[in-house]
Amino acid sequence: MSKKNIQDKLLIFALGGVGEIGKNMYVIQYGNDIVVVDAGLKFPEEDMLGIDIVIPDITYLTENRDKVRGILITHGHEDHIGGLPYVLKHLNVPIYGTKLTLGLIEGKLKEAGLLGETKRILINADSEVQLGSMKASFFRTNHSIPDSVGVCLDTPEGTVVHTGDFKFDHTPVNNQYADLQRMAGIGARGVLALLSDSTNAERAGFTPSESMIGVELEDIFRKATQRVVVATFASNVHRIQQVVNAAIATKRKIAVVGRSMVNVVSVASELGYLNIPEGTIIEPEEINKMAADRVAVLSTGSQGEPMSALTRMARSTHRKVDIMPGDTVIIAATPIPGNERYVGRTVDELFRLGANVIYGPGSVSGVHVSGHGSQEELKLMLNLIRPKYFIPIHGEYRMLRQHALLGESVGIERENIFVIDNGDTVEFTGGVARKGSKVPAGNVLIDGLGVGDVGNIVLRDRKLLSQDGILVVVVTLSKQDGAILSGPDIISRGFVYVRESEGLLEEANRIVTSTLHKLMNDKVNEWASLKTNVKDALGRFLYEQTRRRPMILPIIMEV
Repeated sequence: MSKKNIQDKLLIFALGGVGEIGKNMYVIQYGNDIVVVDAGLKFPEEDMLGIDIVIPDITYLTENRDKVRGILITHGHEDHIGGLPYVLKHLNVPIYGTKLTLGLIEGKLKEAGLLGETKRILINADSEVQLGSMKASFFRTNHSIPDSVGVCLDTPEGTVVHTGDFKFDHTPVNNQYADLQRMAGIGARGVLALLSDSTNAERAGFTPSESMIGVELEDIFRKATQRVVVATFASNVHRIQQVVNAAIATKRKIAVVGRSMVNVVSVASELGYLNIPEGTIIEPEEINKMAADRVAVLSTGSQGEPMSALTRMARSTHRKVDIMPGDTVIIAATPIPGNERYVGRTVDELFRLGANVIYGPGSVSGVHVSGHGSQEELKLMLNLIRPKYFIPIHGEYRMLRQHALLGESVGIERENIFVIDNGDTVEFTGGVARKGSKVPAGNVLIDGLGVGDVGNIVLRDRKLLSQDGILVVVVTLSKQDGAILSGPDIISRGFVYVRESEGLLEEANRIVTSTLHKLMNDKVNEWASLKTNVKDALGRFLYEQTRRRPMILPIIMEV
C-alpha cells in the first residue's frame, strides 16, 4: 500500500441508493484513488412521464475519470448493475464481479455494444484486488440471487466495509452459506466505517429462510388441478430453482415466458446456478398441446408492470399463453412500494378470467420471503463488524433513520452515525469523521435512446400537456402594415372538445384579435412581445372560463 500523505483524506459518499430504493452507487476515495461500488438503475416515479429508467448522475466520476480504479459489483440485481451500460460509455474502467454477476452484466454489455472494450475481472469470495492505495477483499453473503458478496476495503485511513444486500439464511437453497467467520474476523481486525443495507430496517425479527418457499410451492402444485403460473422476479434464481423442483416433483413441464426471465434462466443454467434436468423446459407454443395438470408457466410480471408477460396474460393479450378458468396463478413477490395498484389491477383481471390467485398479505409467508435482513440480522451484522463509524445505505430516509437507531441500540455512539443524502460526503482524517462538502448527485432520466436530454422543464411541459392539453394559435400578419391577413386559427388538443365549445373558442378568437390590434396601434411589433401578450390575455380568459391552464403556443407568421 502506498505511504500515507498528510493532506490525503478518505471520502465516502453515495451517488444513488440513499433516500430511495434503487440506483445504488457508492464511492470510496482516498487521495487520487477512487473505487466505485455498484452502478444500478431505478424505475421512474409516477410523475416522470414517459421516462423508462433513472440512473445516477456520474458528473463527479467523469470529471475525475483518471482517478477511478474500478467498479466493484456486489451482486446481479438491476438496482446494482442496470446503470452499467450507460456509465461505461463515459467511464471505461474495469468491472469486478462474481461469476453469475458478470454473466448477467455481459448480456447487458453485448446489447449496448460495449462487451469488447470493457475489461471484466472475475472475483470470488477469496479474491484480493489492489486498487491504487486501497485493497479490496470480499465475503460471501446470502441474498435472493446467488454469488452475492460484501466488500472489505483496506485504505491507508482504515478499513471500510460495504455489506451489499444481505440477509442471514442458515439453510440457503444453493448451499452458499454466509461467511460469518470472515465477517467476525474483519470486525476483530478493526473497522473504521460500515455501510450497511437498510431495506428491512423497519421490520422486526428475522427474515425467514428462502428454503421455506419450496415446501409451500410443492404443496400448491400438488393441489392444482390445472396449469400453474408462477410470477416472480426474474433475478431470483433461488425462487426459480424451487419452482423447477416443485414442477419435477409433481411431474409438470415448465414453459418460461418474459424476456428477462428467459435471459436469466439461460445465463444461470449455462453457468451452473440452476439445475434444470434435460427435457423439463418446453416452448410456450407446446403449452396447449399438453394436459393442463402437466404444465407450469414461469413468468415475469410480479410487479404488475404494464408490458410484462403476466399482465398481458391477465388482459388476454399474450400471444402464446391464455389464462383458463381453474388455472392457479402464484404471485411470488411483494409489491415494491408504489406498485401496489398495478399488482392489484392484475390480480383483479386474473380473478375475472376465473383463475385461482395466490398473492399478497394472506400468503406472503408462504410464497415469498425477502432477500434482505430484518432488524435482528442488521444488529447481527453491526455486532460482527463492530465499526467505529456507521453509514446506513440502501433505503428510503425512514429506513436509514430506523437503521441508525438500531446502530445506537448495539452501542455505536450517536455522533458516529451518519444518515446521508445522495451527494453528501463523509470525510475521514486521522481516524476522525465529519460531514464534508457536497458533490453533484441527482437523477439522469433515460427516455428511449435519449440519456439526460429530458429534464425538469420537459417533464413540467409533459405534465401540463397531460393535465390541461394544448391550444395552438396561428396568425399571419402583413409585413407592410402589420394587419392580420389570416387567422387567428385556434387548434385545441386535449383541452376541450371543439364541437361542443364553439362559443368559448370564438370568444378566444376575438380576444386574440383585439389583443393584436391593440399592440399594432401601440406600434409593438416584436414577435416576443406579441406572443407573450397573446399568451397572457388568452391564458387569463381561459382560466376564468374553465379553471384550466392549457399550454398556449402562439405561432405568428409574416407575409
